[in-house]
Amino acid sequence: MAYDVKVDVSPIYELLSSFMLYTTRKWINNLDIGREWIHDIQQNLSEEARQAFAEAADYPFSDYDLLYALALERDSSIQILGYLEELSHGNTGSLLARITPYVPGATLEDVERLQTNYAPLLNIWHDNYFQGIEVQYTGMMEEDAMEKKDLLEKMDPEPLIEFASGGLVLDQELPVKHIILVPSIHFRPINTYCFFEEELLIQYPIDIPEADEEEPPICLLRLTQALSKPERLQLLRYLANEPKSMQEMIRDTNESRAQLHHELMILRSAGMLRVHLTDRSTEKFSIRPDGASELQMFLESYIRI
Repeated sequence: MAYDVKVDVSPIYELLSSFMLYTTRKWINNLDIGREWIHDIQQNLSEEARQAFAEAADYPFSDYDLLYALALERDSSIQILGYLEELSHGNTGSLLARITPYVPGATLEDVERLQTNYAPLLNIWHDNYFQGIEVQYTGMMEEDAMEKKDLLEKMDPEPLIEFASGGLVLDQELPVKHIILVPSIHFRPINTYCFFEEELLIQYPIDIPEADEEEPPICLLRLTQALSKPERLQLLRYLANEPKSMQEMIRDTNESRAQLHHELMILRSAGMLRVHLTDRSTEKFSIRPDGASELQMFLESYIRI
């Protein structure tokens, strides 16, 4: 199926992503921000706020699909405060009408839950954390989005998606019509994606400037750490010939699903893997040849060969 690609950028996405990471702790051990980020934020929240965020960890994870859908459907002039105002006080039926083209199964009860449970917490999150980084992060994301929009005029969609995401490969038969690329900082170094009715939202990572140029860059450390374990090198060798599904890897390697998921996430975070989306629920993995080239490039750049 042919699909069109566009690049979107808004601090609203980053507000939602950072909030999701803090409340759910999802993927946190594989992200550059790490658990230290969680600890630092905890110190600046009241006990009441910490308790409210802790309760949000038990909310349905699919609720974030609805919040992202509202971000996708926003008016181009709407910024964070406008988004939060609509979420907090907008007409429930009107909000549902904006969500259902993306998530047809959404209900009035779902929207009421967003307004009752999420809107107050997102306002607290913005006031206590996000507004302090909003200007800086928005500038970096807008700059990267402009670069990707320029590349979209020069590259075919498939290679641009793989380049931007660091290895995401979409099957031509994927049942979507629209691909939306969104730059993200909190999710670095991994890409994340969300399927809607006819859309695929891909949040791709962008790196922030290194604080100390004398220290090894984080992109180099990701690679060297990922390749430091023999089992991961063996896994890369196994994936070198053709894409493999998780079921195939479990069968061929005799490793558990949990162990394979752990190793794959580390290699994926380092940029050593391609992730092939063949349908809405199936991923296959293969080696990303550019990963080896980047290792050499980053190493030579740092040690100044």
